[in-house]
Amino acid sequence: MQIIIVGCGKVGTTLVQQLSMEEGNDVTVIDTNPDRVRQVVDDYDVMGYIGSGVSYELLVEAGVEQADLLIAVTGSDEQNLLSCLFARKAGNCQTIARIRKPEYNDEVHYIKEELGMAMIINPELAAAMEIARVLRLPSAIRVESFAKGRVEILKFKVKPDSVLCNMAVSDIHTQLGSNILVCVVERDGATVIPGGDFVLQEKDTVSIIGASKETLRFFDKVKIATNPVKNIMIVGGGRISYYLAKILISTGVNVVIVEKDAASCELLTEKIPEATIVHGDGSDEGTLLEEGLERMDSFAALTGIDEENILLSLYAKSKSDLKTITKINRISFDDVVERLDLDTIVYPKKITAEHIIRYARAMANSLGSNVETMHRIAGDKVEALEFIIQKKCAVTDTPLAKLNLKDGILVASIQRNGRIIIPRGDDYIRVGDSVVIVTTRAGLTDLDDILRKK
Repeated sequence: MQIIIVGCGKVGTTLVQQLSMEEGNDVTVIDTNPDRVRQVVDDYDVMGYIGSGVSYELLVEAGVEQADLLIAVTGSDEQNLLSCLFARKAGNCQTIARIRKPEYNDEVHYIKEELGMAMIINPELAAAMEIARVLRLPSAIRVESFAKGRVEILKFKVKPDSVLCNMAVSDIHTQLGSNILVCVVERDGATVIPGGDFVLQEKDTVSIIGASKETLRFFDKVKIATNPVKNIMIVGGGRISYYLAKILISTGVNVVIVEKDAASCELLTEKIPEATIVHGDGSDEGTLLEEGLERMDSFAALTGIDEENILLSLYAKSKSDLKTITKINRISFDDVVERLDLDTIVYPKKITAEHIIRYARAMANSLGSNVETMHRIAGDKVEALEFIIQKKCAVTDTPLAKLNLKDGILVASIQRNGRIIIPRGDDYIRVGDSVVIVTTRAGLTDLDDILRKK
């Protein structure tokens, strides 16, 4: 596909890397900053134009009349909307805009419909929703949902005293009576989709999939706490904190936000009066302790500085056995960060990219099964994709054991008429099913892609 990306900031650059180098699309970028354009062009071998994405002439010069998709991710919501409007008028291509301001959030569906846009993505709201999902089950490192919340992938660490230590994957169902599937295991820097004879060890990071109720039952059986958090301290009063506080307060969680900017504190007090807003420096030990850090059962470091967020979370864990959330936007040393004693790490730019790439793959698909949901897990080494089967294809009506699957492919769940199936070899896929595939192979656009070519 031909894709134009307006804006070469953190999200724009991430999208260029993934849509061009990993997904194989023809990408053109536009940005007013010459240095940014040159850097992206040199790094990723794409076309680049210096100028404004709201210039009709520049959009035409960049090929909008032939483009399939335009993605506007500049720092200005208004410019993103105008870029999408001009693109629709000039080339009738599909458009996606990043819209971040809270005041637009209530109008997002109206804006999308009126401008004929394919998608509006709010990175901060998406990040807040991901954090809220984890805090509902704080023993999990990540919680990803499929089939409109009926199926979940939960990621957790195997502790030394866990019943899972030295247990083969195939024994989980027989010994624990749990109808879940172990879909990914991370150990010593390696990531595998395990077979039944794979033996779990302490310190393994394990991702399981199952119906939402079944995953909770599994956690109970292996003595992993399932109680949602009751209170949280958030350092940083930005947009993610605002959205997160609104979500958590609606579920009865007590929220304390520490923010050093007085104007931001006033705005937060006005917008979310149910929260406790503290005007103070969240990097000051005395402030955190005075505001009750040691009494909290969760802590979120959501400032604009990655290094500060990491140190704050490490400090919070040293003072209390609480759940920590750490926001990271810029640091690229993922392997180093993953080895730190942090619980859940949230990357807003990656969340945004996941949503947009899922849509781009669905656009490229013409074989009858669209990518409905996509999550990248295990440090982006594994993808979990939900496909909706719209018509008969090569994988339907054949027992899974008889399908000639490629290596690194796991059929992880099937939803049929509201029933969740954790598939075995004699199960099969039907038209109308929602199917979750877990794979180490990037770039699947259709369910038929899981089969070896004859």
